[in-house]
Amino acid sequence: MPADRFPAEFEDILSRQGRRVLAGTHPLCGALADPRRRFESAADLIDARQARRLRALLDRHLLAALERIDRPIPPETIWEMTDDYAEMLPKAARASTVYFDSPQEPGVRIARRIGLAAMLRSESFRAFAAALAGRKLAEGWGRQVLCYGPGDYAGPHNDHHPRNRRARAGYVDVHVSLAAPSVAHQWLVYARAGHFTEMVSVAAPATVSAYRLPFWHYVTPLAARPGRAGAARRWVLLGTFLYAAPRAP
Repeated sequence: MPADRFPAEFEDILSRQGRRVLAGTHPLCGALADPRRRFESAADLIDARQARRLRALLDRHLLAALERIDRPIPPETIWEMTDDYAEMLPKAARASTVYFDSPQEPGVRIARRIGLAAMLRSESFRAFAAALAGRKLAEGWGRQVLCYGPGDYAGPHNDHHPRNRRARAGYVDVHVSLAAPSVAHQWLVYARAGHFTEMVSVAAPATVSAYRLPFWHYVTPLAARPGRAGAARRWVLLGTFLYAAPRAP
């Protein structure tokens, strides 16, 4: 594949273990078909050399074109309360992103030029997500790129979309996380049985996470290693997959 481009197919960045997911022989295959299992992750599904190469590509080409997300906690969540212990917290977040909604956005144009947009639209990416989901997924899935720097985070949220007819009964997200060596730590915390009891690191060089949404979760602020804040970032390449509509009898 060209040195300065993403591969055309998602499967080309997978490790031997990642290819087992596509082959249907990995223990995570079908994991999210169980409604009790909302989140799974593994740090050995992406080829290590590919992870380093793709992270360098993102740093070199996409970093300057990112759109900033800055949603602080609204002050009225405190000062307009009328009852004790009646807090209502909207999603607060700070990160950078590329949305694929408009083809004219600078980040989208760059993502097309370096092959990232095509890889995230490849059939092997959907096949990989379907293997983890344990069911067929619809065509035309959503794509996004996120980049977390020092102090960036995503506050508690559940990713429920009750006004979307196709998504309100649930859907699947797959995140490919590429963290720089200068990242000290970042954690994903999620709820089980109504409590935030589960916590996993997302700061490995290459982590694949699969979400059976909606459920409550948040991402802690990214922390850099001492003296290395300038290079500390974590890229997330994600796909949002709706379930395929059942065939009419």
